[in-house]
Amino acid sequence: MISTELFKQIQNIHIRTKYLVNDVLAGEYESTFKGRGMEFEEVREYQPGDDIRLIDWNVTARMGHPFVKVYHEERELTVMLLVDVSSSGKFGSFKKLKNEVSAEIAAILAFSAVHNNDKVGLIIFSDTVEKFIPPKKGNNHVWLVIKEVLSHEAMHKGTDINQALEFLYRVISRRAVCFFISDFLTTGFEKTFKIVSKKHDLIPISIIDPREMDIPAVGIIEFEDAEKGEVVYINTNDKNVRMGIKRAWNKKIKEREDLFKLSGVDHITIHTERPYVEPIFRFFKRREKRL
Repeated sequence: MISTELFKQIQNIHIRTKYLVNDVLAGEYESTFKGRGMEFEEVREYQPGDDIRLIDWNVTARMGHPFVKVYHEERELTVMLLVDVSSSGKFGSFKKLKNEVSAEIAAILAFSAVHNNDKVGLIIFSDTVEKFIPPKKGNNHVWLVIKEVLSHEAMHKGTDINQALEFLYRVISRRAVCFFISDFLTTGFEKTFKIVSKKHDLIPISIIDPREMDIPAVGIIEFEDAEKGEVVYINTNDKNVRMGIKRAWNKKIKEREDLFKLSGVDHITIHTERPYVEPIFRFFKRREKRL
């Protein structure tokens, strides 16, 4: 059962993004993800204009005149949403926390997929896999997926991207489009990431809050690591301290982008203070041009 409050929240997201899902993103989504490939359908007689590379020479030899193989595009996709619910997502310096932005992005992608009659599945993770919903089609199923994304209360604080990737690799056997939504504030998953990206169409979506890297000069501030609970005090009036934090963040981002590039994957960067639909739309356009 869905509580009245959660039902309204899902409805609000759907209503707020209905135009984007139905008219903007869905069209780009369909153009971008063409399906798993071409499936053989039948053999028929050659017609003027047919590609001679499709001639079935065995049938042609038996029948005495040319026949061609006919293929159809297999449109149905499996879309997996992997959503990081670790405690680092409970930060936000603007209107929404990082985990709230993550949940809304997952909901929009789920609506886009079901609009295109694709299967949608969900993996929610922290430092362990906390929830798995196998991919299925249909409106009822996508509402279940979105309900879980929006209502899930994390059981653990930490992040283990390796576990989420290894779980995905084990449970989803056929190639899938996998949107991996996280702030990626951890390391040690690089090797697994490269392996999984060869099996699946892995699309990392990085969630960044600007105050994590650009701290204003407001005196001495207490900072607590949301996942480890460690507390430090930082003098933000010290320009060298602020610049050191910014350099450290830029280094993390550069290392992350290098990993994505070396793995041959496209990625989307979402800034919490900006509209998130535009970078998703640009990603679809970028993908479409390469097809």
